[in-house]
Amino acid sequence: METKKKTTPKMDLLSAVEKVVELSKGSHLDTDFFKKAARPIKFIADKLELTKEQSVMMALFIDNSSDTSIRISDFAEKLECSTTRILRFMKDVDELANRGLVYSCRERKGITYRVPLEVIEAFKQNEKYTPSMHTGLSCSDLFSVISEIMDMRDDNELSTETATTMLQSLLENNKQLLFVQKLKSFKFWEEDELLLLIFSHLFVNNNDDNIGFHDLSFFYDRRHRWNSIKSSLANNTNNLLETKMIEYNNDNGFVNNESFRMTWQAKEQLFSELNLASMNQENDRKNVIKYEGIVEKQLFYDKEVESQVKDLCQLLEESHYRDICSRLEAKGQRTGFTCLFYGAPGTGKTETVLQLARQTGRDIMQVNISEVKSMWVGESEKNIKEIFDKYRTKVEKSTVAPILLFNEADGIIGKRQEGAERAVDKMENSIQNIILQEMENLKGILIATTNLAQNMDKAFERRFLYKIKFVKPSLEARMQIWRAMLPELQDSVIKALAEKYNFSGGQIENVSRHYAIDTVLHGESADSLENLLAHCDGERIEQAECRKIGFR
Repeated sequence: METKKKTTPKMDLLSAVEKVVELSKGSHLDTDFFKKAARPIKFIADKLELTKEQSVMMALFIDNSSDTSIRISDFAEKLECSTTRILRFMKDVDELANRGLVYSCRERKGITYRVPLEVIEAFKQNEKYTPSMHTGLSCSDLFSVISEIMDMRDDNELSTETATTMLQSLLENNKQLLFVQKLKSFKFWEEDELLLLIFSHLFVNNNDDNIGFHDLSFFYDRRHRWNSIKSSLANNTNNLLETKMIEYNNDNGFVNNESFRMTWQAKEQLFSELNLASMNQENDRKNVIKYEGIVEKQLFYDKEVESQVKDLCQLLEESHYRDICSRLEAKGQRTGFTCLFYGAPGTGKTETVLQLARQTGRDIMQVNISEVKSMWVGESEKNIKEIFDKYRTKVEKSTVAPILLFNEADGIIGKRQEGAERAVDKMENSIQNIILQEMENLKGILIATTNLAQNMDKAFERRFLYKIKFVKPSLEARMQIWRAMLPELQDSVIKALAEKYNFSGGQIENVSRHYAIDTVLHGESADSLENLLAHCDGERIEQAECRKIGFR
């Protein structure tokens, strides 16, 4: 009678793990154990390309994979040996961590480990686990992976060391991205590069521009290491602060050395590949007036104002401007030029800024005050700070420094509220404090226009280097404006209109436009002068008495 040969069951990863674990109990991982478990150990080693020691450690991890905080001492209990015996295999455990087969994390009571779900799934499928290389990613996908790594570190599923290794590998595998190239071009030490990467993650993935110490500390599992970084940030000695990659936020207009944000310059350099709403340049474009597109317009001033405007125009001519800035800098004086145009409405303040820009070849970055003031407390301060950040960047990138224009700035340069208690009043004061501080450090040209200079806070008055008062035009100037607007009028009519109506240039322009529209709609008529007078009376809202005009 033939005897049937016993067939050896086909082995897979889970059955091999099961056998290794069964034989390891009480074995102390001695030589005899490695002989008895040679076959399943070899199977795991061949399948995963591990050493026999690494294979045994991996089998023990898989057997404890339901636990997300595995301790090496747990193995010692099952093996009935000392923890010291297990420590002999720590190099093998480290290699498993480097391969991504286990994750290590540092807790108060020591280092713990967990097996990633994807590794467990690979064992179930009897497949070798190969960590994703995450190569050829888009910048958006890169930040998605960064977010996953940061979340695992935040949940204490990774040690700082493991998370750092994963991040470095991610950057190394995506050198084609401008973000990575720029980050590496700074040539920061590893610690600084890592910190900048955390700031980048918080801004891109969380849209966070108000980053406190608690937002950063999650990444560091060694207290002394974090305390060192925290101290350098608080004391303004951190390299990222010194290189203007990050900066302090403002609290009620004053520097808060416990709150940080990435600078606009850093964002612009690093995130050009990302279509971030907070980095959208459309709002910038609509608020930038190109000097080439400004229409030439003749303006008429009184002699004193004309002299001041001419001097300012001469100063802003690039050759003079650069020379003056160099001389001021050599003397250790501020190089920023701050100008205030104030006076009654319609006297040419805004148009003067436009013509100065056109004549000196300077673009204008115009600030919309209503857009700056957000309904959300704290947002307005961010908005105003960002305006100055953007302006600094434009000055640095431009061959000719643009003009920063705060048009109709009455709402932000008025008297500050003392003892402000309402949130709105505190916000107003905070905005003013930020602007005052920025004016002190300005490099460039700031011009503000206002109709209500008498309400201006004294602190602003001191910070404006040039102050030009625009008054309603004199009789002679009014005649020149009437003649420029309506050259078809006789000199006697022009003189009579100038004498009767004490109009600003803007009011005379309004009348001339009405007159031109009537001519287009109804043609020339015998009553054209009467129509002109009617428009003048309509323009003059106040009903003050005036002398009768005589043309006959």
